[in-house]
Amino acid sequence: MSSYESKLSRRAFGGAIGATAAAVGLPAAGARAANGPREQPFRAAPHRRSKRPNILFILGDDLGWADLSAYGSPHIKTPNLDHLAHQGVRFTDAYSGSATCSPTRFSLYTGRFPGRTEGGLAEPIADRSTGLAPAHPTLASLLRDAGYATALIGKWHCGHLPDHSPTKSGWDEFFGNFGGALEYYSKLGLGGEYDLYEGDVEYKDLRYYTRILTERAGEYIRRGHGRPWLLNLNFTTPHWPWIADGDKAESAEVVRRIKAGEKGALWHQDGGSVAKYTQLVQDLDRSVGEVLRALKTSGQERDTLVFFASDNGGERFSYNWPLSGGKGSLKEGGIRVPTLVRWPARIDGGQVSHEPVFTPDWTATLLEIGGARPDPAYPLDGTSLAPYLLRGAELAERELFWRVRGERALRRREWKYYRGKGGQDQLFNLADDQREQADRAAAEPGLLAELRTAWERTDEELLPYPARP
Repeated sequence: MSSYESKLSRRAFGGAIGATAAAVGLPAAGARAANGPREQPFRAAPHRRSKRPNILFILGDDLGWADLSAYGSPHIKTPNLDHLAHQGVRFTDAYSGSATCSPTRFSLYTGRFPGRTEGGLAEPIADRSTGLAPAHPTLASLLRDAGYATALIGKWHCGHLPDHSPTKSGWDEFFGNFGGALEYYSKLGLGGEYDLYEGDVEYKDLRYYTRILTERAGEYIRRGHGRPWLLNLNFTTPHWPWIADGDKAESAEVVRRIKAGEKGALWHQDGGSVAKYTQLVQDLDRSVGEVLRALKTSGQERDTLVFFASDNGGERFSYNWPLSGGKGSLKEGGIRVPTLVRWPARIDGGQVSHEPVFTPDWTATLLEIGGARPDPAYPLDGTSLAPYLLRGAELAERELFWRVRGERALRRREWKYYRGKGGQDQLFNLADDQREQADRAAAEPGLLAELRTAWERTDEELLPYPARP
């Protein structure tokens, strides 16, 4: 009998993952996360009751899986996010919906695979030719119809004016940038355009961008709300350019190059360092701490579900050990992301979950928790985790699917099917080999064929990629 055919129970699988984590020095259930408080395996508290929560959904930008000290970073200190983890649930096997910025955001906002929409085929959106169609129901529009106030602060990256914007897709309020990146002080985007808006109107503020977003988020939270609210808080930190708060000279040099017409100046290929990246991540941690303090002092902490994750895996200076790959790749380092959930009214703290979950699951979860119904014309690809998180139900066996141009991946339990740009099908047992170095394709040909067929079955439902010009 093959290792595939001998099925692990969910409890045994969680134990296998925990043992693997311990073997490679990762925080695991029953161990101390980064020398912090001891974590317990997740258990729901099914007898609790609460009103519909506010939802504070925070995204970091290009933050690697192990960039938080709660996930094992040896040199980056993130006390505020570590405290958030201690107050809620830390997910070890959580994934983004795709390997780059905008398709993951499509998967969050729609709850569907990015390849179901034309805008989601851009990996990522780099011009004004496409975006999230305003007619498509979104997390925000569905929650708004269910009685929520909705706001998006920070990076949108799902299309440009005049055809696309958060206010056309269900958010009552928007303050932030439309594009995929901007220089932190000048607010100049990839094409040299100014990219800071309130609603659909330019807003002038040349202070450091992370400070502005943090301030705005605090203001929104402290505002008097007569109904539950959804706040999508999308930081650009620690995305390039590698400019920390106070780096005025470096900022001026990048701006000079942008205005001189140098294409790619914002990518900052000749800048940055591990030390600079550390500054950016620790600044993100401080900013999240400020926002969480605003939530606490406003008296809304108990009844607010706080979610924190990254939009995809880490980039040049990120710490992803022991994962392979990074942003843009469907190897674990490109799609496995730090993920924290806290809801004091319903979920106990100090817990860790090893369930494989990904971005569209959170859309389905938040809609159920918020009392909103998906649009039957746009069926969700995610599975609501509310029964698992709130009532202790086991998650049914399922498959997590990813597709980017030139790569494919599918996860079922501990097994991952992967094909990279070289065109070779590979099979990895993530319980034994998170680093994806021991290819089990030859040893498990039947399982490989089964997972490949499952991937191709889903792929047939999606839009084809347009031919490259």
